[in-house]
Amino acid sequence: MAAPDPPRSAVPPLPTPAPEVSPRLSNEDLTPARERTWGTYSVFALWMADTHAISNYTFAAGLFVLGLAAWQVFLALLVGITIVHLGMNLMGHAGHRTGVPFPVLARVSFGVYGANIPALIRAIIAIAWYGIQTWLASVALVVLTVQLVPATAAYTENDLLGLSTLGWAAFLFMWALQLVLLTRGMEAIRRVQDWVTGPVVWAVMLFLAGWLIVRADFDIPLTSGATDLTIGEQWRHGLAAVGLTVATFLTLILNYADFSRFTDSHRSYRRGNLLGLPVNFTAFALVSVLTTAGTVAVFGETITEPVEIVARIDNPWVTVVGAVTFVVSTVGINVVANFVSPAYDLANVAPRYLNFRRGGVISAVLAVVVLPWHLYANPAVINYFLGGLAAFLAPLVAILLVDYHLVRRGRIDLASLYRTDPGGAYHYRHGVNPVALQAFLPAALVSGVLALVPMFAAVAPFSWVFGLVLAGTVYYLRSPREAAGPLPRAAIPVPPELGGAQPDVPPER
Repeated sequence: MAAPDPPRSAVPPLPTPAPEVSPRLSNEDLTPARERTWGTYSVFALWMADTHAISNYTFAAGLFVLGLAAWQVFLALLVGITIVHLGMNLMGHAGHRTGVPFPVLARVSFGVYGANIPALIRAIIAIAWYGIQTWLASVALVVLTVQLVPATAAYTENDLLGLSTLGWAAFLFMWALQLVLLTRGMEAIRRVQDWVTGPVVWAVMLFLAGWLIVRADFDIPLTSGATDLTIGEQWRHGLAAVGLTVATFLTLILNYADFSRFTDSHRSYRRGNLLGLPVNFTAFALVSVLTTAGTVAVFGETITEPVEIVARIDNPWVTVVGAVTFVVSTVGINVVANFVSPAYDLANVAPRYLNFRRGGVISAVLAVVVLPWHLYANPAVINYFLGGLAAFLAPLVAILLVDYHLVRRGRIDLASLYRTDPGGAYHYRHGVNPVALQAFLPAALVSGVLALVPMFAAVAPFSWVFGLVLAGTVYYLRSPREAAGPLPRAAIPVPPELGGAQPDVPPER
């Protein structure tokens, strides 16, 4: 006699298979990082490579020329970079815990397909500036070549699409040199920035400052600027310096997860951020101001270009070392600020076909196609195109940070970041979160108008504040909250469908 069938409630349900990771959203470079090799020094070196740029030198020197005293420049930049430091720590927390790059992290708030909106905005800015910085480095290389081999000056007199023969040779050399480094991956980038870009530039800058101080018999004014300003003008320029400092770093705040995902602990990126931003950035700014003030005492005029100071030192070896150093500094900032992000961002558009390396090659090719020297020579393009896009970054930063820290309280479903099925947590409406768009579009419009319309020039340095507050407020009010509770502290384990658990990562401390 056959045994009776068990009651229906006693029959165990069939296991539900886990949703598969979609190749439309995933490849090896976009999944959570498994090798966490970036310690405190690597993060510190990252910021040395980024902040030791000629543009940062001239920015600090320009404040002195405007009439701010050295201590006022130091204080203004310290306040601005402290705000940046806070933003980096907040975004760094998300990158470290999840282990995913910026465009994948953006899927949480914008949707698995909507994340391409912030990713492509960031990529466009980075590609344009990648080309411009490569060209600026090549200009220094042309000057160095002509000084070493005067006969090459004959190749600077023709014009082909805006560059001379020697100009094209120098530009393509710099372009290829960076590409060789960049296509070797993030670990190669870390090693180069650890021991080359940041420390070398510091050595030359300290030499320049020391040489000028000795030549000036240690008589360099620190309590007065190059011109006289009223108290009101000093406050206006100082506050503008704070706003512009933050605006300059919004690009890296947005995609800081691209770097913090490789850190071995929360302590590493926090200590590295502290040493590299408030400490190193303001120290570099102070040395820049001392050097600029020293040019007044030694040469009788204000020189804000370090390359020109090097050229004034009548020593060919100093000229060569200085020129090479400033080329290296430009490469350093290019790698950190203008290559890593578009490499990931373009890979995120079509992960099945593009990885970090291929995305980087496409970015480098596009940086040549846009003929960056024409962009740089056209104030309208710089101010209205690149400046306008930069004004859009603050709303994006606000949405990502508000979503991670206030709305979701750090609770991320890693597997759903790689799912295209409608049941995924971040599929929203056809893969796009309408709340993110409702927060981003009006905030970007307001921020862009304030940044670009001449009648709002007085508040242009703070346009990012309006975009940040408006986008963050709208997103917070319109988004459903996660359950209350403290923000989880340990790293998020990687689901088996994404390759298994991460290596042991120390909890936050």
